[in-house]
Amino acid sequence: MQFRLGPPGILIALALSCLAAPSAEAATKPRQTAAAPVITAVAERHDVPRLARTVGNVLASATVQIKSQVEGRVLEAPFTEGQMVKAGDLLFRIDPRPFQAELEQAQALLARDQALLDQAKLELARQKDLSARGVASTQRYEQAQADAKSLTASVAADAAFAANAKLKLGYSEIRSPITGKTGAIQIHPGNLVKANGDTPMVTVSAIEPVRVAVTLPQQLLPILQERMKEGGTKLLINVPGEHGATLTGAVDFVGDAVDALSGTIAVRATVPNTDHSLVPGQFVTASLVLEILKDVIVVPFEAVNTGQHGSYVYIVDPDNKAQTRSVRVLYADGGIAALEGEVAPGDAVVIDGQLRLAPDVAVTKVVADKAKP
Repeated sequence: MQFRLGPPGILIALALSCLAAPSAEAATKPRQTAAAPVITAVAERHDVPRLARTVGNVLASATVQIKSQVEGRVLEAPFTEGQMVKAGDLLFRIDPRPFQAELEQAQALLARDQALLDQAKLELARQKDLSARGVASTQRYEQAQADAKSLTASVAADAAFAANAKLKLGYSEIRSPITGKTGAIQIHPGNLVKANGDTPMVTVSAIEPVRVAVTLPQQLLPILQERMKEGGTKLLINVPGEHGATLTGAVDFVGDAVDALSGTIAVRATVPNTDHSLVPGQFVTASLVLEILKDVIVVPFEAVNTGQHGSYVYIVDPDNKAQTRSVRVLYADGGIAALEGEVAPGDAVVIDGQLRLAPDVAVTKVVADKAKP
């Protein structure tokens, strides 16, 4: 058998055509595409609060600087610094002996003048009878009247002096006017204390409840005013050191003027603080509830994508294929997005792996936690 070699270019072309030509079996076999792995979450329907986040400062609902109303030596302080005390609890005892002696003196003067007054009244009655019968002179009767009035005034003055002495004796025991937490003792037992001195003996702060003060941009003032007209709104406080813990307080004060320098308005809320987790002077992260978005679809924020025609999400249909759904983001915060559009409760939305997807692409899904508002 003889072979005739043609030009080299013809041989190369034949070889390439043989390599490129698929077999008949390969031509009829469909191409297999691997399913794209994705992570999904379940869309849910919730009420979502729209929040204005800011920094708040914790304030005691009441603070009292305890000072003595009398001068004397401090005998004892029957409480511990930092202790919770109730209204009426004894805080300090001042030496009561000088005030007790003053009270006894006042009571003695009162008893003496009362006895003299009783005698003067008897004398007045006698002179009145004698004068009526013409036995005694009018002058003596008038003198008896003057003596009785003078002693009546003396008795009234003695009674006031005794009441004042009794009041001072009561001031020798200093009791807490409010329920709260005590601070550091500034004047310890053994020291002399002045009446209404410059330095408070101790400070008592009411911490149950506390107040949280925040400032908001003036642009939010109309919304805040509308919420207050509708019955008020709430302030949510993240408790430092307690992951996920939140306290709620009712807004009960909105400032009467906008700060001209910062363009902000002062707002305060009262927080129960039953566990004493908030301390006066502390800075906290706070969120004011501006409105409640009722019955909206909630998904993790990672599910929302942006394209040429707006926002959309990928969902996984019952055939485990990816499909796009157009949505509009109503509000996004805290890792969640409130939506309206073509997503329904229960839809499996893709939150990771979107870069591998296109409509009708097969997927392998791993279900993550549900979206929480």
